[in-house]
Amino acid sequence: MLAMILAAIEGILGIGACVGAGIAVIGAGLGIGKIGASAMEAIARQPESAGDIRSNMIVIAALVEGVALFAVIVCILSLFL
Repeated sequence: MLAMILAAIEGILGIGACVGAGIAVIGAGLGIGKIGASAMEAIARQPESAGDIRSNMIVIAALVEGVALFAVIVCILSLFL
């Protein structure tokens, strides 16, 4: 009986880790898309500062991607530990 309860708990934890990783990836995709759209709009408004805007966009997108990668790794670790 106890083994069945532990197996059910492990299954629920696995589903939770997968859902958490999925939410992290979807959030990062939406965030990077929003950053790209805002940067393109800013470049269209002021083309002379395109280099500065592009470099800032890349830095911010890398930070968002790093946070998403960290969230996915935490979800994977919670799945196996």
